[in-house]
Amino acid sequence: MRCAGRTALQTNGAWDAPYACSGAGSGIIGRVKPEKLTAAARRLHLARRMADIEPFHVMEVLSRARELEAQGRSIIHMEIGEPDFATPRPVVEAGIRALEQGDIHYTPALGLPQLRQAIAAFYRTRYGVSVSPSRVVVTPGSSGALLLAMGVLLNPGDQVLMADPGYPCNRHFVRFTEGEAVGIPVDAQSNYQLTAERVAERWTPRAVAAMLASPSNPTGALVPERELSAIFECVQKRGGRLIVDEIYHGLTYGIEAKTALALSDDILVINSFSKYFNMTGWRLGWLVAPEALVRELEKLAQNLFISAPTASQRAALAAFTPENIAILEERREEFCRRRDFLLPALRDLGFDIPVEPQGAFYLYAGCSRFAGDSQRFALDVLEQAGVAITPGLDFGANAPQHHVRFAYTTSLENLREGVRRIGEFVRRG
Repeated sequence: MRCAGRTALQTNGAWDAPYACSGAGSGIIGRVKPEKLTAAARRLHLARRMADIEPFHVMEVLSRARELEAQGRSIIHMEIGEPDFATPRPVVEAGIRALEQGDIHYTPALGLPQLRQAIAAFYRTRYGVSVSPSRVVVTPGSSGALLLAMGVLLNPGDQVLMADPGYPCNRHFVRFTEGEAVGIPVDAQSNYQLTAERVAERWTPRAVAAMLASPSNPTGALVPERELSAIFECVQKRGGRLIVDEIYHGLTYGIEAKTALALSDDILVINSFSKYFNMTGWRLGWLVAPEALVRELEKLAQNLFISAPTASQRAALAAFTPENIAILEERREEFCRRRDFLLPALRDLGFDIPVEPQGAFYLYAGCSRFAGDSQRFALDVLEQAGVAITPGLDFGANAPQHHVRFAYTTSLENLREGVRRIGEFVRRG
């Protein structure tokens, strides 16, 4: 069985630390025997989980891109999933006022009460959904929300089902809490999303949750409302929890994404101020949870990080104002223009993108026509064409060597230049 670039040998006795396997596209989690740890890991007395929590492979690309820029090379950045827009002025000014007033102390672990109320009001105005502020947990980024959710829900060995390809931190948070992430291969046939049928097929006695991302990273695909409802019913019938990552809500094109909270109060929904609200460095997100879980989430938050950054919370109070939303909607239109340029341009070059993404700011493209190793291909495109893109290895075990991700988080001018350079590169063969 070949797993994540390593060979796993199963012998008698229990396995130890789990990690994702790519054998036969199964997505089943294997485990590493303690004696398989490297000598260096044993010498440092590292936790076994660290052998299974991989770095972002895109950072190798980014690091080399920065080196080339330092040498005077022009690099087009299409690798990092961060909006290129600055935080809108209303939010910045609210943050400055908060700092000047000096009331930057701990907030309650669940978040600033005014911000929890503002988030709840946003669900009412944006989606027409009633959410009690008592169910809103403000967190240090959506990563904090993921950590709380997994910490509260998982016992060692519990399984969480998720789509492959998908955002790598999802499976790593499951591993960190000693659970097992079960990657279910998805493709164009299923719109790169899980379906109720696939969840039912892969559910086991050890499964306790399924996780969706809509829109998703790296594909930008949404889960249709009817399918989302069917998945929730499937999971609920089996006594599990549904977790829905909605951090790219607001960044959809030609369609308005509906929150999973419209289906039930029993769904855990994760969101963030990073993507739509252009507040990546402020490190602020939130989790809307069933009322019965809030006290447990509060206890864990108190122990893990006390509270989310206070200055960021006070600044975020301005994020929902009409003035700020108008700025964000203009930027959404710009992302749509970028997608509408880049999608046909990459297809014309020969990249395989069978499904038009409806959200986020990514294109997940098949590169088999050009190379059989996406990691090598991404580095070659960087070195020879001066364009930084993300290899598929970051996103799971489902044919990562045949895919790369393009982020249209840079200007149309840069995208045009990037396509021109890549075109010259692939034509040279």
